[in-house]
Amino acid sequence: MACVSSLVDQGLTFFSAHATKRNKRKIYFTMLHKLTGFLAHSNHLFLVTNAASFIMTKTKDYMKTLPFFLLLFCTPIVAQEMANLSVVVSSYKNVPYQGDKVLFVGKKTKKQFYGITNAKGEFDVKLAPGDIYDIKIKRIGDELAYNTIEIPTLKEGQEYAEITLHIQYEAGKQFTLSALQFDSGLATIKSQSFTMLNDMAELMTLKPGMKIEISGHTDSDGDDAKNLELSKQRAQAVKDYLVAKGITATRISAIGLGETKPVGDNTTVAGKAKNRRTEVKVL
Repeated sequence: MACVSSLVDQGLTFFSAHATKRNKRKIYFTMLHKLTGFLAHSNHLFLVTNAASFIMTKTKDYMKTLPFFLLLFCTPIVAQEMANLSVVVSSYKNVPYQGDKVLFVGKKTKKQFYGITNAKGEFDVKLAPGDIYDIKIKRIGDELAYNTIEIPTLKEGQEYAEITLHIQYEAGKQFTLSALQFDSGLATIKSQSFTMLNDMAELMTLKPGMKIEISGHTDSDGDDAKNLELSKQRAQAVKDYLVAKGITATRISAIGLGETKPVGDNTTVAGKAKNRRTEVKVL
């Protein structure tokens, strides 16, 4: 601080003693060069302001240039607040995925950022520093946990390098709506399933070319014909929900398969639970 003050005092004394009409311009720029060169890495704003006030008073001919120097040298150098991330999403064969919603969820802060891919499978997103982010891709019925990315905290004056993240995965064609629940023996969707179905409707909105088939399945308990009808009603209930959310009905087919396609052992409780399901196939 003392060294900076001394430099300012010396400059002002020199200016007062030697400034004339002929050499005022040269001295003015010499002072600016020394002062700003010394203070550029300082946060002592009042020192720069005091020196500038003196110069403006004594050199009115050059006042038009001073705001430029104030803009350059009176702003402290701070660390970059957000990291800019360019993301590319594609299949393993580099076919871009359009309409993918990719989430970045902070492990520490739980803050969530996201981006949606364009026709080239690209988007840009800004991430806050000082956290490790779980990367998740929204898909039918759930989220695909992809990987993590760390955004470190920078020191003063540092900037992030250009970051490009290439996400490659296979989107899949067959999904089970594990979070979907119905009232027992009925086709009434329970309210805890609404969030999952809302996400599904959003995904289909982002991918306007997507068409799906919804199939209902039951276990082997009870009458076969009743099971078949119940499975049809449940598949239709899912379709109706999505249509109510704005998805065109012609993009969705609903079928019931009853107990004809078991994936578990119908002689066990766990096997029966697996068989009572709703599946979605991307056509």
